[in-house]
Amino acid sequence: MEEALKEARKAASIGEVPIGAVIVKDNEIIGRGYNRREIDKDPTAHAEMIAIKEASKNLGGWRLIGCSMYVTVEPCPMCAGAIMLSRIDNLIIGTMDPKGGACGSIINIPEDERYNHITKVTRDVLKEECSNTMKEFFRNLRKNKKKI
Repeated sequence: MEEALKEARKAASIGEVPIGAVIVKDNEIIGRGYNRREIDKDPTAHAEMIAIKEASKNLGGWRLIGCSMYVTVEPCPMCAGAIMLSRIDNLIIGTMDPKGGACGSIINIPEDERYNHITKVTRDVLKEECSNTMKEFFRNLRKNKKKI
């Protein structure tokens, strides 16, 4: 999760919502990502999507079997679907998102047994650090009266 937090800090440094993700296979990071929606002008440029694309490229295929994703904030429905569809085995979440999360807060896509692949979810890993990263970012935005 420390590596995912490093990615989140990269996002914050360019004015993006500080969410970071890394994908690990056999104790090696094979994919990294941080939010880039504003910079890329792309609504799909979420940390998780970027990490999935990089991991798929590095493995030479879309099936990320045997992989774990660490993400600082609970994934949205788009990212939760991509995690499930890419066959990631484990999802480790830093802090939950009660307003937009799709891994246990509002709905739970990765662990829904109606799908053909189940991703095991672990929640609240380095929760305070992940939560504080988000709180600090939005506190600074309000202080500087910027909208994102």
